[in-house]
Amino acid sequence: MNKVKFTSVFGQYIERYVELRRSFGLRFIDQVSMLKLFDRYVRDQGYTGPLTQDLAIGFATSNPDNSADTCARRYSAVRYFSNFLSTLVPETPILDPKAVCAHRTYPPAYIYNEEELVKLLELAKCISATHPLRGASLHAMVAMGVGTGMRISEVVNLDRDDVDLASGIVRIRCTKFFKERLVPVHSSLLDVLREYASVRDAAYRQVQCPAFFVHLRGGRFSASTLRLSFCELTRRANIRATSGARPTFHSIRHTFAVRRLIQWYRDGKDVQAMLPMLATYMGHVHYTYTSHYVTAVPELMELAAQRFHGELSSRELPE
Repeated sequence: MNKVKFTSVFGQYIERYVELRRSFGLRFIDQVSMLKLFDRYVRDQGYTGPLTQDLAIGFATSNPDNSADTCARRYSAVRYFSNFLSTLVPETPILDPKAVCAHRTYPPAYIYNEEELVKLLELAKCISATHPLRGASLHAMVAMGVGTGMRISEVVNLDRDDVDLASGIVRIRCTKFFKERLVPVHSSLLDVLREYASVRDAAYRQVQCPAFFVHLRGGRFSASTLRLSFCELTRRANIRATSGARPTFHSIRHTFAVRRLIQWYRDGKDVQAMLPMLATYMGHVHYTYTSHYVTAVPELMELAAQRFHGELSSRELPE
């Protein structure tokens, strides 16, 4: 990875900080982007003094169009840098962690219904009349999302060695939280993956790229390319945003979790006890992230309420 150059009064220190964090094996991409903005802000201000609380807050809130969450991320990047800087420049203050806080809210999730999922999968196959492989690739990637709830980055980062077409076990290595996991897939999805692999290998016998899903030039898909292709797919399917919720590829992940939870409620399962299992399958760092879906979707809230009231009514009232 190329060394990033910074040119403000803090430039040499930021470079050392980034180098240190990456030496731990961290990709550190989003934080570096924030620190680039901070470096430019300091330089454009003509500031040459020490790092202060006011400077950090000024940077974090300098763009009035930014959301509270973005302001908090900007401040957090500088705050963690200041902790490092204080070891080299002792007069650097420890910045207040609560000076710029994010709103603990989640954007609304678009949940696909069964008809929409079927339509997306069918249209994906014929997304290109002139390049059938493009349709085969998009169909298989959407099917992988529908069948496993994988993140878009996890789908495109799969290598051929990660997908065991004999056992139906998929190994996910490049995860959001760097935690490798094994994901068993349903037999119907496994059939789709086997069929795609056969079409892919027939079309690209000499391709050296290790990616499981390949684009028309035989290389690995990027997440942005898949997002664009999926946007085209939702337009063709006439699936539009509702109540602020946008139908994206990541919405398939939301849908996977919701459908599983709904089925567990209908089957009379102890959903709270099974949340950690779903969290592990989906690669959530903590099951509380998974439990968010229970309160985020009206149908699940209704099922949870019915379960709760049913349990209450079944108890014997004290005399």
